[in-house]
Order: sequence, then structure tokens, then C-alpha cells
Amino acid sequence: MVLMLDPEAPEGRRDEVASETQKRIESGGELKHADTWGTRKMAYEIAQRTEADYRFYRFHAETDLLEQLDHTLKIADGVLRFRIFKVEPESPTIAPPATAQPSGVSARASRAESRRAEAAEQAAQAEQATADPESAPAEPAPEAAEPAPEAAEAPEGESEPAAPEAGAEPAEEPSADPENSQAAG
Repeated sequence: MVLMLDPEAPEGRRDEVASETQKRIESGGELKHADTWGTRKMAYEIAQRTEADYRFYRFHAETDLLEQLDHTLKIADGVLRFRIFKVEPESPTIAPPATAQPSGVSARASRAESRRAEAAEQAAQAEQATADPESAPAEPAPEAAEPAPEAAEAPEGESEPAAPEAGAEPAEEPSADPENSQAAG
């Protein structure tokens, strides 16, 4: 079985899901091999994630355990996807090639962790400001927005007529002939 965990989930939650899965396998079957492959790029996005924390388990079990794992992992938070494969018992266990990133390190996950830390810090500052308004620093007055730079204006007396919009029909000039004005209407 290959278990793909959300790299943005807390490290403790990922380890908890992996250890629960391993305990279920050991209690209802025979675990032959367990491995952590680390954070790797996925072939396509799943739940707006481009990477996953991969865990590999090779085991022998009855159908009941497979159904339990299927049910549990479908509803578990932090699981992006999992696949249970049937393999021949004598086939060798092959590890994937090493990645450039160390196990458990993801650029996206580290950005998410820093955003969570910033949000927690801002919440703590806001809580402190509401608890003690005299010691809180005053908010700076919002600066007036600068007007947007306008297009260069033509000197007085040299204004050009506005160009017609693309796809618009040119305006007809009024005719001096009264008979033509009735025909046009």
C-alpha cells in the first residue's frame, strides 16, 4: 500500500495517521515492510497540492482488514490518497529513487507553516491590544492614495478628436439636403 499524506498537515498528524495505519496492519495481518519515502512531487495536483508525504507498507492480510483500511483512510484528515496493490509474495520490494529534498521538507509546507505562525503571532498581538489598549501602539493614519498618473495631455487648442472604438460604425454627418434626411429615417 502507498499512503500519500498532505504535506501541509502538521507533522504530528501525519505521523499519527501513519502509525495508526501500521498498527491496524500489524493487528489484522502480517507487516512485511514499512518505509517512509518522504515528500515528493506528484504527477498531478490532488486537493490543490503538488507534493505529498509518501509512506509505503507491504503486508499480507485478509479482505476484512483491507476493507477497514479503505474505510478509515477515506475519512481520515490529512490523507490525500492511498492505493492498495496486490503483489506476488515473491516479488522484490523496490525503493524509489532518492529525492533532492530531505524527507518531510516541502517548500509549500514550510510556507504554510510560516503563514500559520504569522497568523498566530498577529492574533496574539491583537489579543494583547484589546486587553491593554493604552500600551498598544497607535495605528498609523492611513496615507491618502496618490492620484493615478494621467495620460499626457495635448496643449490647449491642439486637442485631437476622439478615435472611434474598434468595431463601432462611423457616425454619419447630417445632410444639408432635406429630401435625404427623410430617406434615411
